[in-house]
Amino acid sequence: MLELGIKTLLAYFIGAILGSLVIGRLRKVDIRTMGSGNAGGTNALRTQGKAFGIAVLLIDILKGVFAVAVLPPLLIPGVGIDPGVSREWLQVCCAGAVIVGHVYPLWFDFRGGKGVATVVGVVTTLHPWALIPLLCAWTLVLVLTGFVGLASMLAGLCLVATVWLRTPDDLPFLLFSVLTAAFIIYTHRGNLQRMWAGTENRARKVWLLRPRSP
Repeated sequence: MLELGIKTLLAYFIGAILGSLVIGRLRKVDIRTMGSGNAGGTNALRTQGKAFGIAVLLIDILKGVFAVAVLPPLLIPGVGIDPGVSREWLQVCCAGAVIVGHVYPLWFDFRGGKGVATVVGVVTTLHPWALIPLLCAWTLVLVLTGFVGLASMLAGLCLVATVWLRTPDDLPFLLFSVLTAAFIIYTHRGNLQRMWAGTENRARKVWLLRPRSP
C-alpha cells in the first residue's frame, strides 16, 4: 500500500502545478484577478490571448498524461513495485489525484482550475477510445449553446454513458468516470448559478444559435 499512497500523493503534487499560474508568474500576471477569476485554460484564453491559453491547456493536459502513463509504472527507490496493488486501480487513483491537485493546488492557496483539461489528458491515456465521444459532446453543446461550462458538464456525463455502454465490467474506469463527472459538475456549480440567473458568459465566436444583430 506504500506504493499506492506515495504515487497518489505525487500525482496530486503534479496536478497542483498549474500552467496558467506558472506562465503567469513569468509574465507577472495572475489570471485569478482577471475575467472569471478561475485559473483554468478558458479564463487564460479569454484574458491573455491564444498563445497563453494554448500553452496553459497543453501543460494541464500533459500533466494528466504524465500522472497516468509515467507515474504508476515508475520504480521509486525505497518504494518499489507492490505486487498486491492492482495496476488499474493505481492508475485511476493517480488520475483522480492529479485532477484534484489541479482544482485544489497546494502551491497556489488551493485556488486552481476546474479540471477539464487535465481530465482530457487522463482519459487520453487511460482509454483513448473514450475521448472521441467526450470531445464530440463538448463541441456539440458548445456550438449549440455557447456555454463552455455546460459543455464540460455534459461531456463528463457523456463519458459515464460511454464507459457504461462499452466496458461496463471495467469497474476502475467506470467508477473513475462517475466520480469525475460529479466532480466536474461540482467545480462548475458557479456556472450553473450564473446560467440560471442569465448572467453566464457565452463563447459567442463559436455559438451558432446566437441572436443575429438587426
